[in-house]
Amino acid sequence: MDLLEIDELGYLELDRRGTEILFQVLTEREERNSIAVAPSEAFTGWSRTFTDPRLCATIVDLLTLHATIETGTKAYRLARTKAQKNDAAKYTLRTPRSS
Repeated sequence: MDLLEIDELGYLELDRRGTEILFQVLTEREERNSIAVAPSEAFTGWSRTFTDPRLCATIVDLLTLHATIETGTKAYRLARTKAQKNDAAKYTLRTPRSS
């Protein structure tokens, strides 16, 4: 499969075994193929979905490491970060050439 899509992540609480299985699936796919997640809960609520805090943090880390995050809304901080990167790219450091 080229793309694994996980819909409604966060809708149901996963016990430790369920979280471990999801972690294994994500770990095996992360380097090879794409994963799309449509969560029903914000990251702040994932501690209710994944009851083990260490596994919860690891799953968030796996999903966000090389992620493109779309929120469906205009995010002020994201827009500001992109604008700063664009501004920085306009200016380059130029050093005088040695004769």
